[in-house]
Amino acid sequence: MAELRPSVAPGPAAPPAPGPSAPPAFASLFPPGLHAIYGECRRLYPDQPNPLQVTAIVKYWLGGPDPLDYVSMYRNMGSPSANIPEHWHYISFGLSDLYGDSRVHEFTGTDGPSGFGFELTFRLKRETGESAPPTWPAELMQGLARYVFQSENTFCSGDHVSWHSPLDNSESRIQHMLLTEDPQMQPVQTPFGVVTFLQIVGVCTEELHSAQQWNGQGILELLRTVPVAGGPWLITDMRRGETIFEIDPHLQERVDKGIETDGSNLSGVSAKCAWDDLSRPPEDDEDSRSICIGTQPRRLSGKDTEQIRETLRRGLEINSKPVLPPINTQRQNGLTHDRPPSRKDSLESDSSTALVPHELIRTRQLESVHLKFNQESGGRLLHGRHFTYKSITGDMAITFVSTGVEGAFATEEHPYAAHGPWLQVRSILFSFFSVGSSLAACPPSLGSALGHPA
Repeated sequence: MAELRPSVAPGPAAPPAPGPSAPPAFASLFPPGLHAIYGECRRLYPDQPNPLQVTAIVKYWLGGPDPLDYVSMYRNMGSPSANIPEHWHYISFGLSDLYGDSRVHEFTGTDGPSGFGFELTFRLKRETGESAPPTWPAELMQGLARYVFQSENTFCSGDHVSWHSPLDNSESRIQHMLLTEDPQMQPVQTPFGVVTFLQIVGVCTEELHSAQQWNGQGILELLRTVPVAGGPWLITDMRRGETIFEIDPHLQERVDKGIETDGSNLSGVSAKCAWDDLSRPPEDDEDSRSICIGTQPRRLSGKDTEQIRETLRRGLEINSKPVLPPINTQRQNGLTHDRPPSRKDSLESDSSTALVPHELIRTRQLESVHLKFNQESGGRLLHGRHFTYKSITGDMAITFVSTGVEGAFATEEHPYAAHGPWLQVRSILFSFFSVGSSLAACPPSLGSALGHPA
C-alpha cells in the first residue's frame, strides 16, 4: 500500500525535499543519499520544492512490500518550440542507497554504484485540464523495482520490458516498456556511490517486437523522430493509437534493414526456461536430469555456481565480439566489483550451498536434450553470435552458440554440452532460432528441427 501526500511533513517517514541551498543543520537531518537525489530534482525544478509524492506506508526495510520509499511527481512545462509537450515527471527513490546504514543496500564504496546504481523516471503527457498527476505510474515503478530486488537483475539503457497489459490498466495500445537515459537528469555522486537515472518509455507491441529483433536503442531513436510517439524527450502518451510504423511506414524499412545487416544486439534474456538430458532415462521422479555426476543426482557447489554466474554475466554484456568467455577455474570469491558479494544473485539458490568438489563437476557431451521456454525469445545466431537464457526460477541457463563463437564447450562434434546446470547448444542445425514453448533437440542424423524462421 502507498499513500499520496505533499513532501512537506518533517521527520524520517516523509522528509521534505531539501535543495542544495538548504542550511547544513537542516540538510543533516536527512539521509545523505536521499538528499543528493533531491538536490538534482531541485536543480531541474527550483520552483517545486515540495512536489506530490507517493510513499510506501510501510517501508521495505520495515517489512513492507514496496521497495521504493518514495516516488516524486513534478510538472514539466516542456518546450512547444521543440515539440516537447507539457508532462508529468516521476522520479523514484529506493533503488539506490538512500541511507548508507545497510538497512536496504550494502555499502560497497563511493567509487561504484549506489545500491543498484540507478533510479527510475517516467514522463507522462499531461492531459488537457489535468490538475494533478495520475498515481498509476508510481505503482508501475514499484512493480519494476520489485523485479530488480527479487531477481538482482539490473536495467540498462536500451533494455526492454514485456508487460503484456496497458500500463495504466485501460484499453491503451501502450503495453510494454523500453528504458533509456533520462534526457534532463544527470548522474549524481552520493556518499554511497553513483546514481544514474533510467527513464521508462511506453511502447506498443509492434515496437517491442522490433526492439527484440533489432535493438532497443534503434527503436528509441526512431521514437525520438516522431513527436506524437515520444519526441526528443520520449514522453509517453497513453492515448497514442498508432504505432510509429503506422504513422510513418518508412520506419519499418529502416528496422528491416537493421535486422538484416546488424541483427539483434541482445546477448541474453531472463526467462522461464528448463532443459532435460534425453541421453539417458531419469533416475527417479525427482531427477531433473540437469545436474548429474555418476549415477546419483548432485547439487552444484557454491564455487562452481559463482564461476558460471561470472561467465554468464560477461556473456550477457553487449559485445560486438562473438566470444563466449570460458569458465575461469581460478576465480576467487566475490562476483564482480559492482555487486555486493552478500547479495543473492539471480543464478544462485539455496541448492548452491551444497558441498560438491569442483573437480567432480565435469562438462558432459549429450546426445539429445529437451528444451522448454516461455513464448517470448530472441536471438543473435544469424550473425554469428551467442544468446543465453537465464532461468528466473532456478539455477539453470541455456546458451545457443553459432560456429563463429570462440570459447564454447559445445563443439561441432558434440553440439550439446552441459557443465552443471549450464547447457550449451551449437547452432550447426539451424541458422536462426525462434522458440515456442517446448522443443526437442536431437542428433543431426535424426533430422529434427530446433526452430523455425521468425
